[in-house]
Amino acid sequence: MKPAPLRAVLAVPCLVLASAALTGPAMGASAPPAAPPYAIAGPLREPRIFAPDIVSTPDDEFGGSFSPDGETVYFDKSVLRHYLYVILESHSAGGGWSAPSVAPFSGIYRDSDPVLSPDGSKLYFVSDRPVDGKPKTDYDIWVVTRTPGGWGEPRHLDPPINSEGNEFFASAAANGDLYFTSDRPGGKGQVDVYESRFVDGKYGAPENLGDAINSAGWESDCLVAPDGSYLLVATFGRPDSYGNYDLYVSYKRDGVWTPVKNLGPKINTPAREYSPRISPDGKYLFFTSEKDFATEPPQRPLTTEELERGLKSLQNGAGNIYQIDLSAAGVDAPPK
Repeated sequence: MKPAPLRAVLAVPCLVLASAALTGPAMGASAPPAAPPYAIAGPLREPRIFAPDIVSTPDDEFGGSFSPDGETVYFDKSVLRHYLYVILESHSAGGGWSAPSVAPFSGIYRDSDPVLSPDGSKLYFVSDRPVDGKPKTDYDIWVVTRTPGGWGEPRHLDPPINSEGNEFFASAAANGDLYFTSDRPGGKGQVDVYESRFVDGKYGAPENLGDAINSAGWESDCLVAPDGSYLLVATFGRPDSYGNYDLYVSYKRDGVWTPVKNLGPKINTPAREYSPRISPDGKYLFFTSEKDFATEPPQRPLTTEELERGLKSLQNGAGNIYQIDLSAAGVDAPPK
């Protein structure tokens, strides 16, 4: 809707240290910062499946929100037919990623679309879990806050954020402004994108982002850049679509959102593309695609073996998480 181990310090003879000082970096020089665990050596100009067979598997995965240090990723797995959504986490380990485990606040209800705040102190998600002990038949936005002991208890966001309708996806800018999608009454289409400004510790009345962002169709996911300069939107039903949900971008210019622009065929396919995330260093786009081995019609009849192999592969039509350079995805991020 995802601690590095302590390293022992070894004592070494003074002579070795002196020798290293003669051949190593000048005293006081700092070593270059280590690349985050999700980084790829060299340009990544085409989408690539992230952490194949660990995070991205033949199951249905989507999401991919990283902690600020890049060491942990939060994402979703869904049970087929969407009877259950579960948020999982995986940690950087030994040059790869650990086997995912269910996040401590998930595993019972349909918990979807985990998105970390830019500073990593909060994780927003949507859920159909009960509110005040009363069952829910729609999705609402929830948040968990990082504590010294880990994640706290999920907290339901009260009105004006949540409504009697569905809230499907939420992301926060660094200033606390919240962007989310909802099918509440009064929208332009089936599901619209809204903004709620965070002022004096409170969320303001949500504002529909209007015709530049919203259409008569479905704007299901919206991810805001940490500085609020651009918005990534997954939308369905536009005339320039490649066939299903596509990813679009809008920029904030002089306080006004530009009309959304389709990210094009490098990202979008006849299958569903959705659930965008930006890496903490601002370099990569992570997104979900359901493209499969038959998204493009085969040039000849498949053999039984080819069909079975495709159905058991990563590209069997369930979602996978992909990674690409943000610039290659067609997003003009502002300079740091």
